Amino acid sequence: MPQFENPDDAALKSLLETTRTIALVGASPKPDRPSNRVMKFLLDRGYHVIPVNPGQAGGEIHGQTVVATLADISEPVDMVDIFRNSDDAAGVVDEAIAIKAKSVWMQLGVLNPDAASRAIDHGMVAVMNRCPAIEIPRLF
Repeated sequence: MPQFENPDDAALKSLLETTRTIALVGASPKPDRPSNRVMKFLLDRGYHVIPVNPGQAGGEIHGQTVVATLADISEPVDMVDIFRNSDDAAGVVDEAIAIKAKSVWMQLGVLNPDAASRAIDHGMVAVMNRCPAIEIPRLF
């Protein structure tokens, strides 16, 4: 298994400052789900968040239209925020590479060092086992 280290605080802060558009994979319309709460937090912080969930495609979450896959997004994506299990994260990272996202962010409990290394090999920033809704208040 490749060795993986998250970016340091300065790099995380820079990433969060330069990110504008976030594709949130695993977005849920259910208010009790962490992905729903984090999406609302990111929207409230001024990010453009595109919910990705094939089962909800065409619907809306927090006023944003849900798409089925990353490939369905017609604009550049800065960050892909992953709310899927650790195994499923690998496929999401491959999709993020395909759409030329600038970074992948695997949520708390999502650990896939191989996928993170693949993202880095493609010039992306990778973050693992962290949550932007925790990191943003901590860093800003």
